[in-house]
Amino acid sequence: MSMRQAMRQMPAQAGRAGVARGEAARVPVSDEACGPRREPENTGSALLQAALTRENLQRALKRVRANKGAAGVDGLDIDQTARHLATAWPGIREHLLRGTYRPSPVRRVAIPKPDGGERELGIPTVTDRLIQQALLQVLQPILDPSFSEHSHGFRPGRRAQDAVLAAQAYVQSGRRVVVDVDLEKFFDRVNHDILIDRLQKRIDDAGVIRLVRAYLNSGIMRDGVVQERGQGTPQGGPLSPLLANVLLDEVDKALERRGHCFVRYADDCNVYVRSRRAGARVMALLRRLYGKLCLKVNEAKSAVASVFGRKFLGYSLWVARGGTVKRKVAAKPLATFKQRVRQLTRRLGGRSMQDVVQRLRPYLLGWKAYFGLAQTPRIWRELDEGLRHRLRAIQLKQWKRGPTMFRELRALGASPAVAQRVAANSRCWWRNSDKLLNSVLTVAWFDRLGLPRLS
Repeated sequence: MSMRQAMRQMPAQAGRAGVARGEAARVPVSDEACGPRREPENTGSALLQAALTRENLQRALKRVRANKGAAGVDGLDIDQTARHLATAWPGIREHLLRGTYRPSPVRRVAIPKPDGGERELGIPTVTDRLIQQALLQVLQPILDPSFSEHSHGFRPGRRAQDAVLAAQAYVQSGRRVVVDVDLEKFFDRVNHDILIDRLQKRIDDAGVIRLVRAYLNSGIMRDGVVQERGQGTPQGGPLSPLLANVLLDEVDKALERRGHCFVRYADDCNVYVRSRRAGARVMALLRRLYGKLCLKVNEAKSAVASVFGRKFLGYSLWVARGGTVKRKVAAKPLATFKQRVRQLTRRLGGRSMQDVVQRLRPYLLGWKAYFGLAQTPRIWRELDEGLRHRLRAIQLKQWKRGPTMFRELRALGASPAVAQRVAANSRCWWRNSDKLLNSVLTVAWFDRLGLPRLS
């Protein structure tokens, strides 16, 4: 049965006391145990009622629409869900307030990792994403102030770059050894009972706790079969990051009480110490703390090592003249960037230069926005020059024939000698696109096409 059919079969006022019919209804019954079963009363959850106000739901729908997520197991996209909720929402809201709402299973999606593995995402239906987002908007202002100042992941007003800057400050202060801890399949191993216990200590609201438990227990659909889930909170739902911070804040507070200098972003935690011996003690402590939460340290990716041989959130650190610690893009994301640029600028696409630039533009802007903290001007210049080199080669290949190259280069202001030299070697696109065309296909020429500058 589809979600649309199921919603249509819901009573208009879920939980309404049933009206008895037939002759038996006329006979009064004094024994309470023999009376008809009643629907559960309203849970009286003030937080849940606040989450389901019209204003909060409108903000949640706007956020869900802006995220442009895929459809869940019901196959309904955002616009289809909005039309469906126009009639089905009163029944859903009643079930939510009475604590009888049951979320749909999440749709499993596997995303390949650069290292060859897979990251599992669980995509809830748009309806469930809307409810989770509305609940998040109410819970986050309550829970976020109680989190550690050393936690930067998925929190309003904080970003990954803040975590990188904090790590750099610790290293500059002389802590050159890092306890780099990575948790093994964190989102798949979250223990539901422990998480609910930690959440109950912060929020005394039975309606919210019941709804969160329902979302944790909703199954995963794999190949058309719904599988029950006893642990884990799949990435993909709006509530998952907040619940992760609720669980891991216990470790943060334990590190704070011991006076450690650390930075955490989601399940990535780096503790900065002055010696490997101290690092070994901290690593043993973290294994115990995470063990109490039924979480496992990924020994293959975790280590006690020099900070200059490790990366954190895509950045690594290096020492400049005078002993100043600076930031740079780590080797792995830098290689990934170059590979992606090669894919977007293949010379066998049959696309105009304007089309190539428009495909590059969002990726370059996003990459520069995230890695803009890198203090490596020479690397930025090399990336910029290499990118324009590739684009000039594409332009020459699109012109194809020597006479066309000569005509187009002359129209752009090239000297007859340069135009003639390029046209005479019309098949040497890569070699000709280097120094010969710097004076013709200049940086300003690419600026007019809308190509962002990296340097």
